[in-house]
Amino acid sequence: MTPAQLFHAMEATWPPAAHHPLGPFLLRDGAGGGKRVSAASAEGPWTDADLTAAEAAMAEPLFLIRPGDEALDAALAERGYQRIDPVVAYAAPAALLAAEPPAHMTTFPHWPPMEIARQLWADGHIGPARLAVMDRATGAKCAILSRASDRASGVAFVACDGPMAMLHALEVAPALRRQGSAHNILRAAAAWALDNGADTLALVVTEANADARRLYASLGMTIVGQYHYRQK
Repeated sequence: MTPAQLFHAMEATWPPAAHHPLGPFLLRDGAGGGKRVSAASAEGPWTDADLTAAEAAMAEPLFLIRPGDEALDAALAERGYQRIDPVVAYAAPAALLAAEPPAHMTTFPHWPPMEIARQLWADGHIGPARLAVMDRATGAKCAILSRASDRASGVAFVACDGPMAMLHALEVAPALRRQGSAHNILRAAAAWALDNGADTLALVVTEANADARRLYASLGMTIVGQYHYRQK
């Protein structure tokens, strides 16, 4: 998996409301859907004047810094931008993750999201603006609802971009954590991905989320990319 493939899948499965090319920069309108869909990125060689124009075009300047963007990273640091929210991407062969299926009646792939799935997301501060991002994804997609202790316990969104499926918005109810819900969701997502023509399951997580990263590593997922933001 190349960085270009990873970022293409991220853009396709969690798309912004609109793109606005401005010289070598691509500005995104996230419509409240999160940082990555609201950040500008450099898509080609740029000058200081290009960077100034991109800054001026955004009400709240935010830049996505990917591998290869070291010069942009340094230039923004000089302009007073802070490095925030470093993110790591994990991936694994879907067949590896699906080899141990979740227990019967613990996960329920479906689309559109049931009301209980929407409520679990809302409880985790994943509201209408992020649900709108899910609606914008045009490929195969589903919500995966999990159950634990006879209750709806967690939910995630999965969507395909060719051979890669990306998992987003994984949320487990605090009172029902550490009962296998996230584990079951990942296994079910991998099985769903295989059924929909994808051979890889990937996701992104903040660098600071140690618990989630331990889970992903324990399932055989490996780090395949990273990025961060610069914000004033």
